[in-house]
Amino acid sequence: MYLKKILFSLKTTVILLSILAISAGVATFIENDFGTTSALFLVYNSFWYEALLVLTTINLIAVIYKFKMWKNTARFLFHSSFVVILIGAGITRYVGYEGIVQIPEGVTTNEMISLEPYLQVTVEKDNNIIAQEMYQEDFTSLFKSLNSFKHKIKVEDKILEVSYIDFMFAKKEQSSMGLLTVNINFDGKNEETRLAGLRGQLGVPKELMIGDYKVTLIYGSKYVELPFAIRLNEFQLDRYPGSMAPSSYASEVTVIKDDKAYDYRIFMNRTLSEGNFLFFQSSYFPDETGTVLSVNNDPGKWPTYLGYFLLTLGLLLNFFDKKSRFMKLVKYVSSKNIASFALVLTLFNYTNIYANDDIQTELEINKVELAVDYLNKYKDESKQVSEKFGNLVVQGNGGRMQPLSTLNKQIVQKLSGRSNFLGMDANQIVFGMLTRPDVWKDVKILKIQTPKLKKLLNIDESEKYISFSEVFDDKGKYLIVEEAEKALLTKPIERGTYEKDIIKLDEKLNIIYSVFNGSLLNIFPKFYNSEAIDDNYKWYSPLEAIDIFQGQNQVAISTLIRGLLNSVVDYNWEETNKYLDLAKSYQEKAGNEVMPSKTKIDAEILFNKLDLFFNLTLVYLLLGFIMLVISFVLIFNPNFKAEKTTKTLFVILAILFSIQTFAMGFRWYVSGHAPWSDTYESMLYISWSSVFAGVIFFRRSLLALSSAVIMAAIFMFTAHLTEIDPQITNLVPVLKSYWLTIHVSILTASYGFFGLSAILGFLTLIMFIVRKRKPHVDDIIKHISAINEISLIIGLAFITIGNFLGGVWANESWGRYWGWDPKETWSYVSIIVYAIVLHLRFIKQLNNPYTLAAASMLAFSTILMTYLGVNFYLSGMHSYATGDPVPIPMWAYFTTIVAIMTVVLAYRNRDLKESL
Repeated sequence: MYLKKILFSLKTTVILLSILAISAGVATFIENDFGTTSALFLVYNSFWYEALLVLTTINLIAVIYKFKMWKNTARFLFHSSFVVILIGAGITRYVGYEGIVQIPEGVTTNEMISLEPYLQVTVEKDNNIIAQEMYQEDFTSLFKSLNSFKHKIKVEDKILEVSYIDFMFAKKEQSSMGLLTVNINFDGKNEETRLAGLRGQLGVPKELMIGDYKVTLIYGSKYVELPFAIRLNEFQLDRYPGSMAPSSYASEVTVIKDDKAYDYRIFMNRTLSEGNFLFFQSSYFPDETGTVLSVNNDPGKWPTYLGYFLLTLGLLLNFFDKKSRFMKLVKYVSSKNIASFALVLTLFNYTNIYANDDIQTELEINKVELAVDYLNKYKDESKQVSEKFGNLVVQGNGGRMQPLSTLNKQIVQKLSGRSNFLGMDANQIVFGMLTRPDVWKDVKILKIQTPKLKKLLNIDESEKYISFSEVFDDKGKYLIVEEAEKALLTKPIERGTYEKDIIKLDEKLNIIYSVFNGSLLNIFPKFYNSEAIDDNYKWYSPLEAIDIFQGQNQVAISTLIRGLLNSVVDYNWEETNKYLDLAKSYQEKAGNEVMPSKTKIDAEILFNKLDLFFNLTLVYLLLGFIMLVISFVLIFNPNFKAEKTTKTLFVILAILFSIQTFAMGFRWYVSGHAPWSDTYESMLYISWSSVFAGVIFFRRSLLALSSAVIMAAIFMFTAHLTEIDPQITNLVPVLKSYWLTIHVSILTASYGFFGLSAILGFLTLIMFIVRKRKPHVDDIIKHISAINEISLIIGLAFITIGNFLGGVWANESWGRYWGWDPKETWSYVSIIVYAIVLHLRFIKQLNNPYTLAAASMLAFSTILMTYLGVNFYLSGMHSYATGDPVPIPMWAYFTTIVAIMTVVLAYRNRDLKESL
């Protein structure tokens, strides 16, 4: 009976889920430091973790039975779907297997390289194999005492014994290697040897001569025979114009099975399916003469897909089930209306943060009096020509074709930290640098911060900017060369603000020098011919064009550049216009194969001018603060009347949300892909989903609305005022999938709801701190707690559906739906943690608003780890770093301390019971 009580208990569920989540999270750090093999050995593929999953499944079935969930269709579907998914995962784990096929062009093969590593032992005598054995082995370099094996192989009338001694994991940059040391006991002799190899890689053979016998040992993957053959007819690689970055790659293959054969084209997001085998386009030979295909034999695919379908159906039905917890909370929130708002659309104008500075004042600060006349005249007269300059098309480093104004804005932002400077926009500044470097080298435009760096350059500490020429002495010596080299050699985690500032300044100097000589501006294409095609439609900078082009093209470019420079020096803007028109005409004739349409160019220029996202960040910060202040005024003074104010604020918020939605769509049109494909875009999307949650679901609560706006402002503020790159880039091949749009949009939207819950949890804890002095606050706490729980339910549904849709995308793109990649793993951890948070109410002692508030706030740390931590602290397919340690930002420490203090201070007033 006692065992049955434990098995049917929701406390057991919470304990089991907690162990699963903690273990998986720890495993990601083990993998980063000690290799994938260690993580699999110690956690993911270990007996104890798989036993824990089985126990969790049994417990889930028992809970389904205990609560008779079959009486409620939605609840039964999404709970029982996990049982189906785990069964499918078990089939995949124990029956399926993975590998790699490497095929040169024109070659037929029926072998693949296994993903699992093996210890392979071969004994030869007189060039004949007399014994051969193979053992599947995994090791860990973390707890080496767990590694052990002793294999005995019969060789004629003797016994060869291979036993474990040591295993090491060596990691250098992006490559890694396992080093297995074994002892060979044979024919009365002991010999120790080290084998190099790793999971998914063929090992290096090690040959030993023991008497008349040659013993060959290999540790690593082995060749596995396929039940059919594949011939690579042709490998095709397309690159972005003028770039080495792949746009797509594909393999034209012929599948040969028995007496039948058929042709098939494999490329990113289009796998080859043959029986239970899936082949996906993984990579290619460095010399582009062959293909690398990943292989997955997965009989558990369809049970898993069935589980995904039942899960999605159940979660969606739950939102419409009148008896569900979600609908009960919605009714409660509706009946406890704090403030009812009307939605009215109207125009809302906002001026740009940067007003045009007075040129004379700036120049006095910059101490370039000799250039005052030129810069004042240039500022007033160059607006039109510089705008035409910005309309030219430039080919970026990644091959993206974009208006020059986009690159100009990025350059000026990088140099000065502002999108305009000296009362001039980015087009004017870059055009001026290009045409008159003799003046602009003395203009203070390079932003520096640390006093130590200013002292090194003999600059007054009050100065915020320096000029290009101030970093060189009278003899032209580069003053920071030694310090820059030291800073670059310093480990990222050990770099202080001085080292960071040095590295940034060094980068800025390289950029401004490249602007002075025009090497950043790839604006001249070759005329359409076979040579241009062979060169992948590469565009060239002015000096490159003069050097490389021949005949009339060279003369034309040389004349154009010389005339343009002379016209600017003479302030002959009419001539300047003429030469810029000639440059545009040349681009349209010579580069028409890759030129964006005029509509697309004009749209991107307008998008740059509006700078909607940055401006919205500032307004959201201000609006969120105002709404929060009014919310607390209403809480502490219920008699305060603010109906008109709250209605006005909601109208403003609705308009801002409409503008943000328009801006997201605008960026989608300009970039050509969904605006959540990189860190910057996903942060914008999280902020959008946060406001969406407030405006659509929680518009009746001013406090919930203010929380949504503050969360949106935080994410947008982080996106714009950190090192995150906002530029639009081309997509890598694997991201060109409609599954990406579905998966990322749903998954990332959940972060907005969880962020809202975290803010609501924090504000609820603040109210707990003061509730003893304000009894009426209890009703507000219960109301906000209900909104918090609604947000958690929606967020958990979104992250769960999004995560499993990601599995479908992965399976359709690269032939496997789960691989314990750190990003996948932390998403799995987040799902478990939020499932625990929502089920804490079933434990009597934890069924109260205080626990919900504290748990919803602290749980957001798993989202931050999933979204940011994995990118910068762990290595994997989704990471933006190599897993090397980088400094933890100060805001992380500050936020953690504030969160813990708030939980502790609110604890003494926690005795408010749940009313729902």
